[in-house]
Amino acid sequence: MANKNPIIAALDVPTVEQALRLAEQLAPAVGAFKIGKELFVSAGPDIVKRVRATGASVFLDLKFHDIPHTVAKAVAAAVRLDVQMLTIHTSGGSEMMRAAEKSAQDTAKSLGLSAPLVLGVTVLTSMDSNALAEIGCAPNVGRHVERLATLAANSGLRGLVCSPLEIADLRGILPAEIQLVTPGIRTGAEKADDQKRTLTPREAMAAGASWLVIGRPIYAAENPRAAAEKILATLV
Repeated sequence: MANKNPIIAALDVPTVEQALRLAEQLAPAVGAFKIGKELFVSAGPDIVKRVRATGASVFLDLKFHDIPHTVAKAVAAAVRLDVQMLTIHTSGGSEMMRAAEKSAQDTAKSLGLSAPLVLGVTVLTSMDSNALAEIGCAPNVGRHVERLATLAANSGLRGLVCSPLEIADLRGILPAEIQLVTPGIRTGAEKADDQKRTLTPREAMAAGASWLVIGRPIYAAENPRAAAEKILATLV
């Protein structure tokens, strides 16, 4: 999918009404909408169809992580919803990632659709070295991200989700065509939250991001449309 406007606005709200209101407000000012776990569990697959009906692109962020067969079936179901991006955990391994990508391609072809971008999630932006050590990984976020990102690229994935602080390093080791989708975007005006590895939108794009997932700085703003437009203006 083209990204003339690299902003993906996160519809991180609990109800259909709030999500559709936000989508209507923001559609002219963003490139796509992210539908995550809270909204999807609350509203069901129909919310994807309703947001897509507005003409907007959808990034379904459910982070599939299971045995390869189960993930492939979940990816196929997502393709049938006509999403443009979806996420899986790279820690599921190469067989799982290959199954996800093949399912996306095969299902889309059978439906006459463009295959969605299957994005591998490396290390969650809420995690730091201490958190990695707690789960038995080497306490080096950058090295762990690079290992998983390389595995994902070798497994056929065409995109990754990663912290803005790892973008420049990944651009140095991955094929140029790999798209990097970056959460952890903050303008500097927000209160502290659970995102530990952040950059501003302009900094992230300069580092090599393809897409910026922006949540609280937009949806929690007094005027979400104005907030999105202000961020976009910094990227021109």
